[in-house]
Amino acid sequence: MLEGWLDFHRATLTLKCADLDDSMVRRRSVEPSEMTLLGLVQHMAEVERSWFQRIFAGQHVPPLYDEGKQDGFALSPERGMDEAMAVWHREVERGRELTAEASLDDSGTLPEPDAAVLGDDRVSLRWILIHLIEEYARHNGHADLLRERIDGTSGT
Repeated sequence: MLEGWLDFHRATLTLKCADLDDSMVRRRSVEPSEMTLLGLVQHMAEVERSWFQRIFAGQHVPPLYDEGKQDGFALSPERGMDEAMAVWHREVERGRELTAEASLDDSGTLPEPDAAVLGDDRVSLRWILIHLIEEYARHNGHADLLRERIDGTSGT
């Protein structure tokens, strides 16, 4: 069920970004925000990488995007939506590979600053999946507003 909801939200983000040209996916929501659909896709690639590779699997992998705060939101003139989507899909697939044989009770280790907030440095795969569902749901709300601003399209 958790994987199904996560896949639903991944598909929703894909739908929100469909059939738009490069200038449209770079259109910002409202000043002073720099949020764009392209930035959201890049951000979710970073999120997938961080939770599944770094935290769950304990791998030391570099950020995907070096611009800005390395959260994926900053845009590069050379990188468009096709490339960002391909990177995001690779990160999704890598996460699936790393969790395919895992139990929901298997856990990963949080970095110290995050562990201090949660009060523990261990998070289960169940917790990670629920957190990612929440993260996608929140950002899909942003994507819905961005898409409506771009061409009037709203809803799923």
